[in-house]
Amino acid sequence: MSFFLTLTHTARQDLKELKKSAHLEKRFKAVSKALKLLEDNPRHPGLQTHAYTSLFGPNGEKMFEAYAEQNTPAAYRIFFFYGHHRGEIIIVAITPHP
Repeated sequence: MSFFLTLTHTARQDLKELKKSAHLEKRFKAVSKALKLLEDNPRHPGLQTHAYTSLFGPNGEKMFEAYAEQNTPAAYRIFFFYGHHRGEIIIVAITPHP
């Protein structure tokens, strides 16, 4: 099954900031690759997708975290939940790990 991504306003802004910052070019590529993997298979081993219990979607949906980078200080993470339409993944935020 293929999936389609819907980015919230916050996620679009996060991605836009990564894209326009020259010093974050490597991170933008990593996030772009991770988003493609999410479309193809949200359970891809490289994403290390897992439930994120501290956040919920706007209607109480189960939130997930996927890794865009690993073993990197402030590695980027993608937070998402599954939408109400079949195959929809809603990207809530793209942010560095605290």
